[in-house]
Amino acid sequence: MLEDHTTAASQAPWPIAYPPGYAVVDVETTGLARDDRIISAAVYRLDARGEVEDHWYTLVNPERDPGPVWIHGLTSDVLEGAPLFREIAEEFSSRLADRVLVAHNAVFDWSMIAREYARAETEAPVRQRLCTIALSKELGLPLANHKLESLAAHFGVVQQRAHHALDDARVLAEAFRPSLHAAANRGVRLPLLECRPLTEWYGSTTIGRQASGGHGTSGGYGSPGGYRSGSWRPSRKRPACPYPNPGRYEEGKPLKQGMRVAFSGDTSVDRELLEDRAAEAGLHVATSLSRVTSLLVTNDPDSGTSKVVKARQYGTPVIDEAAFGQLLRDVEPARPAFDDA
Repeated sequence: MLEDHTTAASQAPWPIAYPPGYAVVDVETTGLARDDRIISAAVYRLDARGEVEDHWYTLVNPERDPGPVWIHGLTSDVLEGAPLFREIAEEFSSRLADRVLVAHNAVFDWSMIAREYARAETEAPVRQRLCTIALSKELGLPLANHKLESLAAHFGVVQQRAHHALDDARVLAEAFRPSLHAAANRGVRLPLLECRPLTEWYGSTTIGRQASGGHGTSGGYGSPGGYRSGSWRPSRKRPACPYPNPGRYEEGKPLKQGMRVAFSGDTSVDRELLEDRAAEAGLHVATSLSRVTSLLVTNDPDSGTSKVVKARQYGTPVIDEAAFGQLLRDVEPARPAFDDA
């Protein structure tokens, strides 16, 4: 039985604002791009205090090559007889309904789930999500990094099969319970974010069909591998940002409307959706990086991309996608022009 590492002596009342239940989720996918598909999914349902109620697991036929088999171990032969997502959507929904979705790097799991529901022309019955990376940061846990294995080790949870959806969900559920109790005992506000359903549907059932041959993995993580890419949203020109650039982002302070934000490398959330969220918050989404760029968002700050290299050269602040998502929750309004008069 998992030892509760929270302070047993603390008898603080349970916060009434905390959710009544949680759905701890993990999905394995064919890759990281917006056209990639879910190939397995697991849900641990927890009550208000993080105790396990039940769990569920399913394989999903992605209707295409399975991607990095060397990571998740699910071959085309294994997935061929699995149900399609639209065939398990109702059962999946019953596991998510009226609960907060909890995941490690929840923005990725939610974006993959939302896209699958969009393809099935329906919506997932979940309105809020909680990222355990964000929660561990709120709690100030002394982790070497924010990988699931590090969070598990901190709470003494033994991982048996990494990158297997059911075991990853179990590990996360067991690590989430003491995290939740620690937050409750300290009166920490949970870092809940809105789950926005997608409303763009695929217009053809042929999109995403398994590539000819069926057993290859040439698609790799985040590459098309024999299916049409770039079909998710129509291209369009984004309106100009109406606010002046207030300067560079400063660590520990909020983002300000008008800041120029550039993105580099793969993102867990579909890039266009992430850019839309930034634009909706009043930020200037820049396609390149210059000396006046306020912030670079990248999940790989050690890469040698031109934007990362220029950010080092110019001293541009760099943060990861998860941190950027947290900052988007509270963007400071632009100062009215008459303030400078």
